[in-house]
Amino acid sequence: MKQQISETVGLDLAFLSIISLMSIINLSYIIATYNRLPFLKITLEKLLGELQPDEEIVVIDGNSIDGTKDYLQQLFKEGKIHQFISEPDKNQAHAWNKGMLLAKGNIIKKIIDDDVHAYSAIRKCKDFMLLHPGIDVCISNSLESSLANPTKINMEGRLPWYKKWKEGTIKTFSFGDVHMLVRKTSLSYIGLYDTQFKMMDWEYSLRISFLQAKIAYYTGYNSISVFTPGNVSSTATPELLKYEDAIGKLKYNYPGDRSDISLYSQLKIAAGKFIHRQKNKSRDEVVMPFEEELKKIYNSYYQKLNEYNNNNNQEFLY
Repeated sequence: MKQQISETVGLDLAFLSIISLMSIINLSYIIATYNRLPFLKITLEKLLGELQPDEEIVVIDGNSIDGTKDYLQQLFKEGKIHQFISEPDKNQAHAWNKGMLLAKGNIIKKIIDDDVHAYSAIRKCKDFMLLHPGIDVCISNSLESSLANPTKINMEGRLPWYKKWKEGTIKTFSFGDVHMLVRKTSLSYIGLYDTQFKMMDWEYSLRISFLQAKIAYYTGYNSISVFTPGNVSSTATPELLKYEDAIGKLKYNYPGDRSDISLYSQLKIAAGKFIHRQKNKSRDEVVMPFEEELKKIYNSYYQKLNEYNNNNNQEFLY
């Protein structure tokens, strides 16, 4: 009888161990959105098709009035997304910080609702970070485009500045967070987004590199940054950029590289303002594509992103 009890207990413990392993979340995808339902649907549809058992989706909605809340509520009921809240945000940094704090995964990946993401490349970065627990942040090369000209894609990478930073030639460098993965336990050192900054990813990258966090660089592409109508960066004024640039230079001993504010940020601002001007020229000029046309454009983006990764050899530098 004692042997039977022992065997039963052993089986129960083994079963509980398996259940525990199955419940581990290695990667949290966090999304902050506000009145961007057409983009959000495209992004979530793609992500849901790629989601792995050890991953979760956390969505922060800023109390949208375009049907986003009902859409997310339905996905949550169906068990397709794991966490979501819908409430007003103070600003975009506030929203993203909520997602970081809610994330249960060992690693956090920010998913911007109107950008394009290569989930196979993201998983490579995730696996690399899991194998190298000393890495705080992993970034990659990136591609950039605009709905104003979706056939044109620019390659943008921060590798030269990363190498200078690794060599100790420069103390800090900037990079876009659209292609960044961060270890959740590292937040206790690098912190959350600064809610005082409009260009919050620019400040965050300067802070991370200034603090000498352990950054790995993936030479593949895990995203295409797509500049669309209504992006937050397009509302930044020249005066605000100069003010934030001055703070960055003073606080993080940042000399600048190609410009005071990174090229990534300047392109994003310029593209957003151009699209906004075009949209308001007349009611007959509709810059924002209809839903079906938008899907076609994004499908072509996903295809091109895969082609870039398939046609290039990738490696991790750290």
